[in-house]
Amino acid sequence: MRCVIFGATGYIGGRLVPELLAAGHTVRVMARDPDKLADAAWRDRVTVVRGDVTRAEDVRGALAGQQVLYYLVHSLTRADFDRVDRDAAASVAAEAARAGVTRVVYLGGIAPAGQSLSRHLASRAEVGEIFLKGSVPAVVLRAAVILGSGSASFEMLRYLTERLPVMVTPRWVRNRIQPIAVRDVLYYLVRAADLTGEVNAAWDIGGPEVLTYVRMMRDYAAVAALPRRVIVPVPVLTPWLSAQWVNLVTPVPRAIAVPLMESLVNDVVCADHQVADYIPDPPGGLTPYRRAVALALNRIRDRDVPTRWSDANPPDSPSDPLPTDPDWSGGSLYTDVREQHTSADPATLWSVVEAIGGENGWYSFPLAWSLRGWLDRLAGGAGLRRGRRDPHRLRAGEALDWWRVEYLERGRLLRLRAEMRVPGRAWLELSVAPDGAHGSVYHQRALFEPHGLSGHLYWKAIAPFHAVIFGGMVRNITGAAESAVPAGPAPRLELDESEHRSGGETR
Repeated sequence: MRCVIFGATGYIGGRLVPELLAAGHTVRVMARDPDKLADAAWRDRVTVVRGDVTRAEDVRGALAGQQVLYYLVHSLTRADFDRVDRDAAASVAAEAARAGVTRVVYLGGIAPAGQSLSRHLASRAEVGEIFLKGSVPAVVLRAAVILGSGSASFEMLRYLTERLPVMVTPRWVRNRIQPIAVRDVLYYLVRAADLTGEVNAAWDIGGPEVLTYVRMMRDYAAVAALPRRVIVPVPVLTPWLSAQWVNLVTPVPRAIAVPLMESLVNDVVCADHQVADYIPDPPGGLTPYRRAVALALNRIRDRDVPTRWSDANPPDSPSDPLPTDPDWSGGSLYTDVREQHTSADPATLWSVVEAIGGENGWYSFPLAWSLRGWLDRLAGGAGLRRGRRDPHRLRAGEALDWWRVEYLERGRLLRLRAEMRVPGRAWLELSVAPDGAHGSVYHQRALFEPHGLSGHLYWKAIAPFHAVIFGGMVRNITGAAESAVPAGPAPRLELDESEHRSGGETR
């Protein structure tokens, strides 16, 4: 089958591509920023087109000649996400019909009948209905909590359980949930491409167990060899209040935590298992909860997380060129430029630069970085808890604490764009160059484009700290390169299984 994926830079989309390829399909992906896929292991095996689902002409070009459309796009971080998703889905459904697409596959959320739905679940259900009512046969797969390394739901569960031995929780943590392993979600998505005829249906998909969030946290603690967690449900914590706590304790920002928390107010359990009438259960059966947790933890401990929830740019994130590009004109731009020669060779210096952030830190005044991160979290921003996907290698487009990797030329230049809450736009450039036969040169440049008076005041207020923060970075990065020590492997759970099923199994 000729398959096109909308949402390949997201958590599920980035994992679906190699599974479709392994199953023998040809794949095209549409991305707003194709550069984000430059380092994907499968990049040279697919066709990548630039486009946005909100622009009909982009959608039309991406769908030309394709048979199966995978629609994995959500605008969760926007205040008007339901309107944006509704309009985009309607436009895509119409263009799919004009292009002669034979099937649409959409991954939504379980919408329990007879219950008042959160905006998030209601929007997912609405998008599914738009595709089901279109003229192209659609398969809408509806899942609850997806368990996999790097998923927003799993990261929220992991951080809450690992960091809080005693938790005061909303009483609805005892509501019923039917989580599903990411490997089983991918299995169903791949098999949906093989369906024949005019199948037009929505199916709930879930794992073999129905649990409560309390049980999920306690079972997670058991798998991770943590002491038993004490959980005290109380009636006064609303989903909004709970989301503020999640925003502070976990890497999941408030914009995503709020809809996730609101969704947990509902029982999210499969109404039936009708999907098995068309797609048989995976070989060996659906993945039990504890095994899914162990598989995800092994991925994390092996530093082998192919995609994360934070990989996808927020729909309204800035994507304009750096203000110093030739086509930029007007306005103000503040800069802080520093440079230092070092006896370390360029390759060693670059290894330190590319490993910056996450558990490796930012090489200057940790207290100041930590305080700024907490302030950003309080304001609903990314903070420092998003960390990094891999301790040593970066990819263009991925999240790195409160930054986004905007440009990466391995061995020479790393450009980060700030996603913290600031009155303007900010970048940080780190570059490496050889210094003849005597080591290398480290060059660092911070740029800030202020928005309004508050932006100018912000820069002037923090300017006195630049010598400590940015100057310390220069000294400590070059110093680390001169005394670089390789890191050892992380421990692993006793479970010899992949988080993803093999291509043969998904076929």
